Amino acid sequence: MAESSERAVDSLNETSLSRGGLGAAWALVRDAIRGAPIDHTTAPIARSVVMLAIPMVLEMMMGSVFAVADVFWVSQLGANATAIVGLTESIMMIMQSVVMAVAIGAMALVARRIGEKKHVEAARAAVQAILLGAGISACVAVAGITNAPSLLRMMGATPDVIASGSRFTQVTMGGNVTVFLLYVINAIFRGAGDAAFSMRSLWLGNFLNIVLGPCFIYGVGPFPALGVTGAAVATTIGRGTAVLFQLYLLTSGRSKIKLTRETLGLDFGLMASVLRLSGSGTIQILISTTSYVGLVRIISDFGSAPLAGYTIGLRIIMFALLPSIGVSNAAATLVGQNLGAGKPDRAEQSVWRAGFYNAMILTAVGLLFVVFAPWLVALFTPDDVVRSYGVSCLRSVSAGFLFYGYGMVLSQSFNGAGDTWTPTILNFVSFWVLQLPVAWLLSQHTSLGARGVFAALAISYSTLAVLSAAVFRRGRWKMKKV
Repeated sequence: MAESSERAVDSLNETSLSRGGLGAAWALVRDAIRGAPIDHTTAPIARSVVMLAIPMVLEMMMGSVFAVADVFWVSQLGANATAIVGLTESIMMIMQSVVMAVAIGAMALVARRIGEKKHVEAARAAVQAILLGAGISACVAVAGITNAPSLLRMMGATPDVIASGSRFTQVTMGGNVTVFLLYVINAIFRGAGDAAFSMRSLWLGNFLNIVLGPCFIYGVGPFPALGVTGAAVATTIGRGTAVLFQLYLLTSGRSKIKLTRETLGLDFGLMASVLRLSGSGTIQILISTTSYVGLVRIISDFGSAPLAGYTIGLRIIMFALLPSIGVSNAAATLVGQNLGAGKPDRAEQSVWRAGFYNAMILTAVGLLFVVFAPWLVALFTPDDVVRSYGVSCLRSVSAGFLFYGYGMVLSQSFNGAGDTWTPTILNFVSFWVLQLPVAWLLSQHTSLGARGVFAALAISYSTLAVLSAAVFRRGRWKMKKV
């Protein structure tokens, strides 16, 4: 079965597949979804990439479906309800940067210990990441519950929005521990190679969110009608249930990580290691996030039509990148585990193989965007001017998709090795030193106008890929100790 599946994966880049190859490919997909046992330090690299990537892609796609469904139900309550959700999400974005950073640290440490076959030490690292996440979330909860109106006022909310939506913000921030633990524990699962458990946890939480959302918002059946606050209640219940499921998996012995009395308790030295990786990871994510804010500020000078076109184009691109994010996370896990197993060459081979797959996926997506951009953008707006900018955004950014495929994998692979400062520095150079100045110059001092921002995106991400490849080839990440 393994050899047949491996042949199926390797043949995906051929012009066609034989009937038997298709069957083997489906068997591989089935194994990935059900979480069939696999040792990522010895299995064929192609099989390992696919076994990790498929559940990661499905996990993130479910998250996107939930985001759309949540906004749909809340938008039916009117502009104030939609506004309070948007403002609260803006506040939570800062917290989510910290969540993602702690997840990076947890994934890197767990993957390394699993590769070293030190499962007890991996469980100890997982416990410290969970405790760190719970501690940070407690601080956020206190700040959110006690200062919700002030936070909303600082974000520019009107008195009407504050009066009607403060409770939503309080519930969302008060229950943020469910967000922290859900994503941190999922990162632990990914680091351990249990990507299917990560997928199931998020699916469970988001499924409950989608079902309970309209029940608590509108008061369906025995549920109280809480209005926009009901969306926050449903989200907290859904994610809280998913966290309980995760804890069950961690204590039942079904995961490679098993929490026991031996692994519990505070270990400040180990927690400091998680915090060290998370600190640079936070800066890394904030650099990327703030660069987008800077681009929005530049393009907003040209009016609402270019900004709307940019927003639509970027939403389409981000959805299309979901498979690539899955492949990139798979590469990070393979790097961490294989470095832990003392196989740096295999770790490097895994990255280049994953990068090739990613580049092929994104190149195909880019070609589709070039051809079908007008029809895709038309699904979101009837305005001809907005459509023209959206099409330009899709086509311009797609020009660099071949580079992005490798760049995304390489950048995440540094994180998997525990070398979080390298992608932080590369992000700073590519986004702040290059992207923002180039976007301003091309938009303000050439005939491109607002479209210069789209060109700057393609230039900066392509440059990031080239720089990442050059640094990756030097191999210093192989010697990183975590």
